[in-house]
Amino acid sequence: MKTIVTSWALVLAWMGLIFYFSHQPGDRSGEMSSGVLQALTALLPFEPSETFHFLLRKSAHFTVYAVLGILLLRALKLHASGKKAVAWALLISCLYAVSDEYHQTFIPGRSGEVGDVLIDTVGAGSGILVYIGVRRLLKRQN
Repeated sequence: MKTIVTSWALVLAWMGLIFYFSHQPGDRSGEMSSGVLQALTALLPFEPSETFHFLLRKSAHFTVYAVLGILLLRALKLHASGKKAVAWALLISCLYAVSDEYHQTFIPGRSGEVGDVLIDTVGAGSGILVYIGVRRLLKRQN
């Protein structure tokens, strides 16, 4: 029972973190990503362009949803078989991405983008595939 509660608590906490970032007004969101960009600039051997900044922001979408996909699959595997858990994890991730983009339409300086839903869903699917691959690799080693 403790594992079930912990697994779902992690899913809800991660969804809450996504909601928090999405709820930031456009100027604040831009400041946050610019801060990350400035930190990276010190490490990069080149001056980042606007395209790099754009790719950084889209990579963030991909990554946070990859983590969500992993957390959802982990929690759902406690209730459903492998293929059903995978399908549900991907569906829930996609629906959350849709609701997240819709939520952003109410935030000053933000908009909802279909492209971001696609990036988020591909990120979730990639996270799910990584989770499955790591689990299979660990099974082979044992």
